Amino acid sequence: MSAADSPCRVLIVDDSAVVRQVLTEILSQDPGIEVIGSAADPILAREKIKRLNPDVITLDVEMPRMDGLAFLENLMRLHPIPVVMVSSLTERGADTTLQALSLGAVDFVAKPKLDVARGLQDYAREITSKVKMAARSRVRPLGRPPTVKHVLGPRQAPARASTFRTTDRLIAIGASAGGTEALRVVLEGMPADAPAIVMTQHLPASFSSAFAERLDRHSAMSVREATDGEAVLPGHAYLPPGGKHLRIIRDGARWRCRIDDGPPVNLHKPAVDVLFRSVAISAGPNAVGAILTGMGDDGARGLLEMLQAGAPTLVQDEATSVVWGMPGAAYKLGAAQEVLPLDRIAARLLALSQQAR
Repeated sequence: MSAADSPCRVLIVDDSAVVRQVLTEILSQDPGIEVIGSAADPILAREKIKRLNPDVITLDVEMPRMDGLAFLENLMRLHPIPVVMVSSLTERGADTTLQALSLGAVDFVAKPKLDVARGLQDYAREITSKVKMAARSRVRPLGRPPTVKHVLGPRQAPARASTFRTTDRLIAIGASAGGTEALRVVLEGMPADAPAIVMTQHLPASFSSAFAERLDRHSAMSVREATDGEAVLPGHAYLPPGGKHLRIIRDGARWRCRIDDGPPVNLHKPAVDVLFRSVAISAGPNAVGAILTGMGDDGARGLLEMLQAGAPTLVQDEATSVVWGMPGAAYKLGAAQEVLPLDRIAARLLALSQQAR
């Protein structure tokens, strides 16, 4: 067996003996994974990392002796390794998990609130797929900290003159694994008067509010969860509320948000394809589409439909993606006109939205 075909070697770090046992049983059932050890806290984990050199670590967010976030930050500075967080589906768990993703964790699985052993068994496919994906992902040492916007008073206007005076430009973005940070980078690059942005990021329902608030803190735009029927306005960015699809509909001279509680698409709810297809129909050549880092192929066909409707399209490049699944699938399908590194995407989206017909 070649090194490329060897099972990914996983270290499980969790203070719960039950969770360590269940995760070991789940992951060991997959021939592509070898569980090489477990640790009950970060201090023990640090020694096992040095000795065993795992390919992937699963890490509980809340643990004794050292905070999970502090451990993750030290790990990413000194010895970057792909990490999949195991977090709770609480509001506090959502905030902590989003912090973990900003520190360099590749992805996370949500630990069920009740009956942990049974719940984790139900998540077996998600856990194994995310661990194997993490083994192929790109991790980097911690970079610059994200910037936080200075909030203007309610009656203050932005100091600079508005560049975008019309409401007939729309930017649509989809993302998954690695996307919480990629979206932050893109939104940090947007001015307060940027064209309206509609986004879909694969997240559990209970994480959506915390994610919208986090993005809002780091963008000059106003980032919010969309409500059904609200008008899509410049300077605003919209995310679907927890566990629901976001679609865009045309209403006379403007667009409105439609919250869709239909079935999952591509196993996801919200799904990028649902958003992109609605944008292709409602905005056509007045939209710009982009797919950022993510696992799977959700959004690829929708981006192709946007391109066929006359919209400029682009995807994040492989080198800067945590996982080049979704952007790679769109590129291979012929849906992407351009492939760009993450730090150039915001400026390009703005330029293309000015060129959109």
